[in-house]
Amino acid sequence: MERIRIKSSDIRSVGYDESAQILEIEFHHGGIYQYFSVPKKIFEDLVKSISSHGQFHTRYIKNRYRREKVL
Repeated sequence: MERIRIKSSDIRSVGYDESAQILEIEFHHGGIYQYFSVPKKIFEDLVKSISSHGQFHTRYIKNRYRREKVL
């Protein structure tokens, strides 16, 4: 999955597979995770997050979607 870099102290890059609804997040401090059944709007809002990408992840993604560590 192709990811795009974002400016964040927590997150290095994010990617999204619209057909499978998989969000992929690469963290600066450990690993790449895939989150499943994530609506496209959540991905778009994460990328556009003005205040903090890390806070958006914690509040709207982290414990709301099933995840799997890829690396």
